Amino acid sequence: MTDKNIDKAKGRAKEAAGALSGNQRLKDEGRGDQAKSSVKNAADKAIDALSGKK
Repeated sequence: MTDKNIDKAKGRAKEAAGALSGNQRLKDEGRGDQAKSSVKNAADKAIDALSGKK
């Protein structure tokens, strides 16, 4: 798995653990990890587009 996929999986696990335990901070941290993954993915796509890669 790529680094951004690891962040996404980690975020989903944290969010689920937070939801199950009722820990809002952990749930929010998981959402943050998933958002970080999305930002990395968008940045990679932009870099690829600018450099001519598909």
